[in-house]
Amino acid sequence: MSNLAPIVLFVYNRLWHTKQTVEALKKNELASQSEIFIYCDNAKSEKVQSSVNEVRNFVDTVDGFKKVTVIKREKNWGLSDSITDGVTKIVNKYGKIIVLEDDLVVSPYFLKFMNDALKFYKEEKKVWHVSGWNYPVEIDGLDDVFLWRLMNCWGWATWADRWKHYEKNIGKTLKEFSKEEIDRLNLDGAEDFFGQVTANYEKKINTWAIFWYVTIFNKNGLCLNPAQTFVENIGHDGSGMHCGNSNTFAGSLSKNKKVCFVDFGSENIIALQRIQVFYKAQKKSLATRIINKLARVLIRGNTIK
Repeated sequence: MSNLAPIVLFVYNRLWHTKQTVEALKKNELASQSEIFIYCDNAKSEKVQSSVNEVRNFVDTVDGFKKVTVIKREKNWGLSDSITDGVTKIVNKYGKIIVLEDDLVVSPYFLKFMNDALKFYKEEKKVWHVSGWNYPVEIDGLDDVFLWRLMNCWGWATWADRWKHYEKNIGKTLKEFSKEEIDRLNLDGAEDFFGQVTANYEKKINTWAIFWYVTIFNKNGLCLNPAQTFVENIGHDGSGMHCGNSNTFAGSLSKNKKVCFVDFGSENIIALQRIQVFYKAQKKSLATRIINKLARVLIRGNTIK
């Protein structure tokens, strides 16, 4: 396959995770035909400098791709700014892009799926974003792929003519979104994604992905997901910047080499409803765990004399 999308990988200080990501990616048959750009952010503090250096030394040895280009930041950019800058530069040069972070393990057919999707939907301007990951939901009754409103960033791809609209304007978003739009952004109340916008405004977090979602949402765009995931996030072990410690988002990796893409231009209601149920179940589970924890504390308090 010619004219493959470049791969951009963002790494920091997690050597073991980075190795897992690279090794899984190399098992893709299209890896040897693909260019990869590895962006290494610099240490935020002296405390992590040695682990950052370990990752930098490792990526200097990466092979198995058509061409490997390593970009080592001279200062700490932070994940949000580093991704925004790197994606913009590469996608503007090549017209399309596949993006990964250092805690994602992919299926051997991830690159084929992403490149095929980029080719198939290139002229379908309603599609703005391709995700390689999907939720661990029931897939019976779904096609190999589906369209819906939400953007997932655990292994994703897009085109330059869509990404050029990306805007991180926190104040504008807070001011212009109506209650109805906030509810729709939040999957009709299933999850509080808009809370990430508020958290960015309050400087509790500094992220980019929610604003790519907002951009797509404002343009009435849709995102493509595989029914069965091609990506597993191994960063939910407490090691990531914005990841907790949980495996509730894990699913078995797709070994589907030939995905059937279909022409459609509307949101898949079945997939939407199943993911809404998934999010509501997480809320219920969290609430139950909090209540149980409080109950245990009260019991211990009542037994201590």
